[in-house]
Amino acid sequence: MILAAGFGTRMGALTAERPKPLIEVAGRRLIDHALDLARSAGAGPIVVNGHYQAEQIAAHLADLPDVQFLHETPDILDSGGGVRNALPVLGENPFWTLNSDAVWRGSNPLGLLAEAWTPRKMGGLMLLVPPERAVGRQGGGDFRLLESGQLTPDKTGQVWTGAQILDPAVFQDTPEGPFSMWVIWRNLMADRRLYGLVYPGFWADVGHPTGIVLAEEMLGQTDDV
Repeated sequence: MILAAGFGTRMGALTAERPKPLIEVAGRRLIDHALDLARSAGAGPIVVNGHYQAEQIAAHLADLPDVQFLHETPDILDSGGGVRNALPVLGENPFWTLNSDAVWRGSNPLGLLAEAWTPRKMGGLMLLVPPERAVGRQGGGDFRLLESGQLTPDKTGQVWTGAQILDPAVFQDTPEGPFSMWVIWRNLMADRRLYGLVYPGFWADVGHPTGIVLAEEMLGQTDDV
Protein backbone atom coordinates (compact mmCIF):
# COMPACT_ATOMS: atom_id res chain seq x y z
CA MET A 1 0.00 0.00 0.00
CA ILE A 2 1.24 3.47 -0.91
CA LEU A 3 0.09 6.09 1.57
CA ALA A 4 -0.80 9.25 -0.33
CA ALA A 5 -3.61 10.78 1.74
CA GLY A 6 -2.90 14.15 3.32
CA PHE A 7 -4.25 17.67 3.73
CA GLY A 8 -1.97 19.44 1.24
CA THR A 9 -0.61 21.90 3.82
CA ARG A 10 3.11 21.23 4.34
CA MET A 11 4.05 22.06 0.74
CA GLY A 12 2.39 25.48 0.87
CA ALA A 13 1.80 27.09 -2.52
CA LEU A 14 3.15 24.04 -4.37
CA THR A 15 -0.01 22.14 -3.47
CA ALA A 16 -2.51 24.95 -3.93
CA GLU A 17 -3.86 23.27 -7.07
CA ARG A 18 -2.42 19.76 -6.96
CA PRO A 19 -1.80 17.08 -4.32
CA LYS A 20 1.69 16.36 -3.06
CA PRO A 21 1.93 12.88 -4.65
CA LEU A 22 1.79 14.56 -8.08
CA ILE A 23 4.73 16.90 -7.40
CA GLU A 24 7.73 16.07 -9.58
CA VAL A 25 11.18 15.18 -8.29
CA ALA A 26 13.89 14.66 -10.92
CA GLY A 27 11.26 14.74 -13.67
CA ARG A 28 9.02 12.08 -12.15
CA ARG A 29 6.01 12.41 -9.90
CA LEU A 30 6.39 11.25 -6.31
CA ILE A 31 3.64 8.67 -6.65
CA ASP A 32 5.41 7.21 -9.69
CA HIS A 33 8.70 6.92 -7.81
CA ALA A 34 6.81 4.88 -5.20
CA LEU A 35 5.04 2.75 -7.81
CA ASP A 36 8.40 1.97 -9.44
CA LEU A 37 9.69 0.57 -6.14
CA ALA A 38 6.53 -1.42 -5.49
CA ARG A 39 6.49 -3.04 -8.92
CA SER A 40 10.21 -3.77 -8.85
CA ALA A 41 9.72 -5.60 -5.54
CA GLY A 42 6.88 -7.67 -7.00
CA ALA A 43 4.00 -6.02 -5.15
CA GLY A 44 0.46 -6.53 -6.33
CA PRO A 45 -2.27 -5.57 -6.15
CA ILE A 46 -1.11 -2.08 -5.20
CA VAL A 47 -3.43 0.12 -3.14
CA VAL A 48 -3.07 3.92 -3.09
CA ASN A 49 -5.16 6.11 -0.81
CA GLY A 50 -5.87 9.82 -1.15
CA HIS A 51 -7.80 12.69 0.41
CA TYR A 52 -6.76 16.20 -0.69
CA GLN A 53 -7.32 16.72 -4.44
CA ALA A 54 -8.03 13.00 -4.59
CA GLU A 55 -9.68 13.26 -8.00
CA GLN A 56 -6.34 14.26 -9.54
CA ILE A 57 -4.60 11.24 -8.03
CA ALA A 58 -7.40 8.96 -9.19
CA ALA A 59 -7.13 10.33 -12.73
CA HIS A 60 -3.36 9.83 -12.75
CA LEU A 61 -3.79 6.18 -11.73
CA ALA A 62 -6.90 5.41 -13.76
CA ASP A 63 -5.20 3.49 -16.57
CA LEU A 64 -3.02 1.33 -14.29
CA PRO A 65 -4.60 -2.13 -13.99
CA ASP A 66 -2.43 -3.18 -11.03
CA VAL A 67 -3.43 -0.18 -8.87
CA GLN A 68 -6.61 0.37 -6.87
CA PHE A 69 -7.29 3.87 -5.55
CA LEU A 70 -9.20 4.43 -2.31
CA HIS A 71 -10.62 7.91 -1.78
CA GLU A 72 -10.85 8.77 1.91
CA THR A 73 -13.91 11.00 2.17
CA PRO A 74 -15.37 12.96 3.83
CA ASP A 75 -12.81 12.42 6.60
CA ILE A 76 -9.17 11.41 6.35
CA LEU A 77 -8.48 8.12 8.15
CA ASP A 78 -4.93 8.83 9.39
CA SER A 79 -2.09 6.37 8.87
CA GLY A 80 -3.50 3.40 10.78
CA GLY A 81 -7.11 3.85 9.76
CA GLY A 82 -6.13 4.25 6.13
CA VAL A 83 -4.30 0.93 6.09
CA ARG A 84 -7.11 -0.81 7.95
CA ASN A 85 -9.55 0.47 5.34
CA ALA A 86 -7.44 -1.17 2.61
CA LEU A 87 -7.26 -4.63 4.20
CA PRO A 88 -10.06 -6.10 2.03
CA VAL A 89 -7.90 -5.35 -1.03
CA LEU A 90 -4.53 -6.20 0.53
CA GLY A 91 -5.64 -9.68 1.57
CA GLU A 92 -4.60 -12.03 4.35
CA ASN A 93 -0.84 -12.14 3.77
CA PRO A 94 1.81 -9.72 5.09
CA PHE A 95 2.10 -6.58 2.98
CA TRP A 96 4.31 -3.54 2.51
CA THR A 97 3.31 0.03 3.25
CA LEU A 98 5.27 2.90 1.74
CA ASN A 99 4.89 6.64 2.18
CA SER A 100 4.65 8.50 -1.12
CA ASP A 101 6.56 11.63 -0.05
CA ALA A 102 10.09 10.24 -0.15
CA VAL A 103 12.69 9.09 -2.67
CA TRP A 104 15.57 6.67 -2.28
CA ARG A 105 19.11 6.12 -3.57
CA GLY A 106 20.39 2.60 -3.23
CA SER A 107 18.84 -0.84 -3.07
CA ASN A 108 15.09 -1.27 -3.35
CA PRO A 109 13.88 -0.73 0.24
CA LEU A 110 10.91 -3.07 -0.17
CA GLY A 111 13.13 -5.87 -1.38
CA LEU A 112 15.40 -5.51 1.64
CA LEU A 113 12.40 -5.69 3.97
CA ALA A 114 11.13 -8.83 2.25
CA GLU A 115 14.51 -10.54 2.63
CA ALA A 116 14.58 -9.81 6.38
CA TRP A 117 10.92 -10.58 7.12
CA THR A 118 10.56 -13.42 9.67
CA PRO A 119 6.86 -14.09 10.25
CA ARG A 120 7.29 -16.47 13.20
CA LYS A 121 8.57 -13.63 15.40
CA MET A 122 7.54 -10.40 13.67
CA GLY A 123 4.26 -8.55 13.50
CA GLY A 124 5.92 -5.56 11.89
CA LEU A 125 9.31 -4.77 10.33
CA MET A 126 10.23 -1.12 9.81
CA LEU A 127 13.00 0.27 7.61
CA LEU A 128 15.13 2.90 9.35
CA VAL A 129 17.95 5.17 8.25
CA PRO A 130 20.62 6.93 10.34
CA PRO A 131 20.07 10.71 10.65
CA GLU A 132 23.21 11.42 8.61
CA ARG A 133 21.67 9.60 5.63
CA ALA A 134 18.19 11.10 6.06
CA VAL A 135 18.32 13.90 3.49
CA GLY A 136 16.02 16.84 4.20
CA ARG A 137 14.81 15.37 7.46
CA GLN A 138 13.34 18.00 9.77
CA GLY A 139 13.41 16.97 13.41
CA GLY A 140 15.09 14.18 15.33
CA GLY A 141 14.95 10.43 15.20
CA ASP A 142 12.09 8.04 15.84
CA PHE A 143 13.32 4.69 17.14
CA ARG A 144 16.30 3.00 18.75
CA LEU A 145 17.26 -0.37 17.34
CA LEU A 146 18.01 -2.81 20.16
CA GLU A 147 20.55 -5.64 19.94
CA SER A 148 17.63 -8.03 19.57
CA GLY A 149 16.51 -6.18 16.44
CA GLN A 150 13.42 -4.92 18.23
CA LEU A 151 12.48 -1.25 18.40
CA THR A 152 11.80 1.26 21.14
CA PRO A 153 10.84 4.94 20.69
CA ASP A 154 13.85 7.29 20.83
CA LYS A 155 13.99 10.82 19.41
CA THR A 156 17.79 10.60 19.29
CA GLY A 157 17.75 7.33 17.37
CA GLN A 158 17.19 6.18 13.81
CA VAL A 159 14.73 7.83 11.43
CA TRP A 160 11.74 5.86 10.18
CA THR A 161 11.62 6.00 6.40
CA GLY A 162 7.92 5.28 5.88
CA ALA A 163 8.55 1.74 4.58
CA GLN A 164 7.46 -1.33 6.52
CA ILE A 165 5.98 -4.82 6.36
CA LEU A 166 2.94 -5.60 8.49
CA ASP A 167 1.05 -8.77 9.28
CA PRO A 168 -2.64 -7.94 8.73
CA ALA A 169 -3.46 -9.74 11.99
CA VAL A 170 -2.05 -6.75 13.89
CA PHE A 171 -5.19 -4.81 12.93
CA GLN A 172 -7.49 -7.14 14.86
CA ASP A 173 -9.57 -5.28 17.44
CA THR A 174 -8.72 -1.88 15.95
CA PRO A 175 -11.65 0.52 15.47
CA GLU A 176 -13.15 1.64 12.21
CA GLY A 177 -12.39 5.24 11.35
CA PRO A 178 -9.30 7.39 11.92
CA PHE A 179 -6.41 6.25 14.08
CA SER A 180 -2.63 6.59 13.99
CA MET A 181 -0.19 3.84 13.08
CA TRP A 182 1.25 4.40 16.53
CA VAL A 183 -1.68 2.39 17.91
CA ILE A 184 -0.35 -0.62 16.00
CA TRP A 185 3.29 0.06 16.82
CA ARG A 186 2.71 0.44 20.56
CA ASN A 187 0.84 -2.86 20.67
CA LEU A 188 3.62 -4.58 18.74
CA MET A 189 6.33 -3.11 20.97
CA ALA A 190 4.46 -4.28 24.05
CA ASP A 191 4.43 -7.79 22.56
CA ARG A 192 8.09 -7.49 21.43
CA ARG A 193 7.07 -8.10 17.83
CA LEU A 194 8.11 -4.78 16.22
CA TYR A 195 11.51 -5.08 14.55
CA GLY A 196 13.72 -2.74 12.58
CA LEU A 197 16.18 -2.89 9.71
CA VAL A 198 18.71 -0.19 8.77
CA TYR A 199 18.69 0.97 5.14
CA PRO A 200 22.24 1.01 3.70
CA GLY A 201 21.60 3.80 1.18
CA PHE A 202 20.21 7.32 1.27
CA TRP A 203 16.63 8.44 1.83
CA ALA A 204 15.15 11.89 1.19
CA ASP A 205 12.11 13.39 2.88
CA VAL A 206 10.05 15.27 0.28
CA GLY A 207 7.29 16.26 2.67
CA HIS A 208 8.26 19.95 2.58
CA PRO A 209 9.34 22.39 -0.20
CA THR A 210 13.09 22.41 0.52
CA GLY A 211 13.10 18.64 0.33
CA ILE A 212 12.59 18.73 -3.44
CA VAL A 213 15.94 20.33 -4.25
CA LEU A 214 17.75 18.23 -1.66
CA ALA A 215 16.20 15.05 -3.04
CA GLU A 216 17.19 15.92 -6.60
CA GLU A 217 20.75 16.60 -5.47
CA MET A 218 20.80 13.23 -3.71
CA LEU A 219 19.51 11.40 -6.78
CA GLY A 220 22.13 13.13 -8.93
CA GLN A 221 25.06 11.84 -6.90
CA THR A 222 27.08 9.05 -8.48
CA ASP A 223 29.05 7.55 -5.59
CA ASP A 224 28.28 3.94 -4.73
CA VAL A 225 25.94 3.12 -1.84
